[in-house]
Amino acid sequence: MSSIPLSVPSLRGNEWKYVKECIDTEWVSSAGKYVDLFEQKVVEYTNSGYAVACINGTSALQVGLRLVGVQPGDEVIVPTLTFIATVNAISYNGANPLFMDVDPYYNIDIEKVADFLANETKQVSVTDGKSRNTYSVTINKKTERPIRAILPVHVWGNAARLQDLVPLCEERNISVVEDASESLGTTYIEGTYSGQHTGTIGQLGCLSFNGNKIITTGGGGMILTKFKGLAEKARYLTTQAKDDSLRYIHDEIGYNHRLTNIQAALGVAQMEQVHDFLDQKSKIFDRYQAALSQVDGLAFHQVPDYARNNHWMNLVQIDFSIYGGSKEQLIQKLADNGIQARPVWSLNHLQKPYSNQQSYRIENALRLAENSLCLPSSSNLSNDDIDRVINLLNE
Repeated sequence: MSSIPLSVPSLRGNEWKYVKECIDTEWVSSAGKYVDLFEQKVVEYTNSGYAVACINGTSALQVGLRLVGVQPGDEVIVPTLTFIATVNAISYNGANPLFMDVDPYYNIDIEKVADFLANETKQVSVTDGKSRNTYSVTINKKTERPIRAILPVHVWGNAARLQDLVPLCEERNISVVEDASESLGTTYIEGTYSGQHTGTIGQLGCLSFNGNKIITTGGGGMILTKFKGLAEKARYLTTQAKDDSLRYIHDEIGYNHRLTNIQAALGVAQMEQVHDFLDQKSKIFDRYQAALSQVDGLAFHQVPDYARNNHWMNLVQIDFSIYGGSKEQLIQKLADNGIQARPVWSLNHLQKPYSNQQSYRIENALRLAENSLCLPSSSNLSNDDIDRVINLLNE
């Protein structure tokens, strides 16, 4: 019996042709035509304005937070239900995560963010020592630390409710950096941001091209922004902050975070197939939803109606009092039949490195973490593969 993995890439286009060109010409590192071409293709697809390719999504987030002014001792609001890399990027800047609950779509809970900002923060005026300009800063009453940014995560490809979140943050001078790692192909279809791609609405957005994402470069990430100055500073910081590359003069601490040409070659080939990948993902979602919504004790996860979802990952929510057994037993049963399924991530406010950080009214995330299971979602899944998963869940 063949195994069915959770989410693996499909490399059936021009990947080898473009990678071979890199090898044949010996342009394999960050210099070479494919890095620029990959950035161009992502800009054209997302209409972001500018894109800067990085070694992975985590590095994109780390630099993105620095670009909006996050400094050691600051706080950044982040949902507890996300991959820990999102939270680690905050720590890499010496800042502190402030954990927030999630809504029914696994995204940051906008109502609780609004409640926290209204009741648990205060506004103070600060004068810049150099420019002498005065600006407002949002301060956490409990910690007396400035809240510099918020990191909404478009989890599983579900678009967060930025129409409601962005005005809240603009009123309080809190920068919005979108973690769009999982949402390539997700666009808003209603409201203020109708027609816009996730990752293009905040000051910055960050994509991931890990092997399990919609498209892959083996690793890789991308910083998206509509601001030319931020894009130029991102490119500067991710190439070791060279002020004079001939004489190796550096006025700031930079990073060796630039994507390689050989990885970008993979990305270009993958972008040529992105519409096919998304079409297949949509068909997989529809097949799962039609079958599993009929099973007692199972509820197939819903997606927001205000956005067109990329259906990167499919989840089932389980009421074990009706369905029977336990999550661990179900994961094992699927594994015994060659099917890989995963629980959602352990909640970050409970993780050892972050257990002493502030969290705010975490409720929905606890329930979703307990009852949710990720199902095989690779874009190359066959109908027979999907039916194998469905039949086992039906037993």
